[in-house]
Amino acid sequence: MLSAAQKERYTRHIMLDNIGESGQEKLLGGKVLIIGAGGLGSPAALYLAAAGIGTIGIADPDRVELSNLQRQIAHGTADLTRPKVASAQEAMTTINPDVTVVPYAVRITPVNAAGIITDYDFVIDATDNFDAKFLINDSCVRAGIPFSHGGILRFDGQTMTVLPGVSPCYRCIFPDQPECEEVAVACSRAGVIGVLPGVIGTIQATEAIKYLLGIGTLLTGRLLTYNALTLRFREVPVKRNASCPVCG
Repeated sequence: MLSAAQKERYTRHIMLDNIGESGQEKLLGGKVLIIGAGGLGSPAALYLAAAGIGTIGIADPDRVELSNLQRQIAHGTADLTRPKVASAQEAMTTINPDVTVVPYAVRITPVNAAGIITDYDFVIDATDNFDAKFLINDSCVRAGIPFSHGGILRFDGQTMTVLPGVSPCYRCIFPDQPECEEVAVACSRAGVIGVLPGVIGTIQATEAIKYLLGIGTLLTGRLLTYNALTLRFREVPVKRNASCPVCG
């Protein structure tokens, strides 16, 4: 049962036919893990907290740096040198004390990935490197946990949702990690316009909310790309790869 304060806080959700009080209760009972508390993770974390997702895990080993603040909106100047998960947790609970934020000040690795991911209903890949993206895909597919992939570079972003056993996974598109070091570190060297992760990160948060509610059409079997300079979205159809090393 929602309290009187919760009914007022979430009134714009409750007014929607596809959500209502029962849907808001589902959100309050939902668990979403965000891996990466940077550009993509920041808007996803803040909007999921505002939406009333009951438990939100956030994993990131890094501390806030001045160069982060152009795009990582969960952190401010006063947070410099703080662990990102700590400043993000504070921002999220300031927005909404209803939510429980579980910080993981660690890097997701093959050793700890499964143990963390399996505690959640949905995972958001908000990382900025290929090692992490392939690891999240492989771990989620093997554990049967749905997730949203997101990536940004310069003026371009992309996102796709994966339902293990149902839809194509990240390796259906990119079977192997790039071997070239220059490609692997491109995100950190090429730059990114600050508003871009806000667009992609909020789409990822939307997918998490839709999945928890069981409403709408998820971004499965489609890679959505976005270019900030032309302000154009494009959908690229994706099929399951029978020879995919993970879900084939």
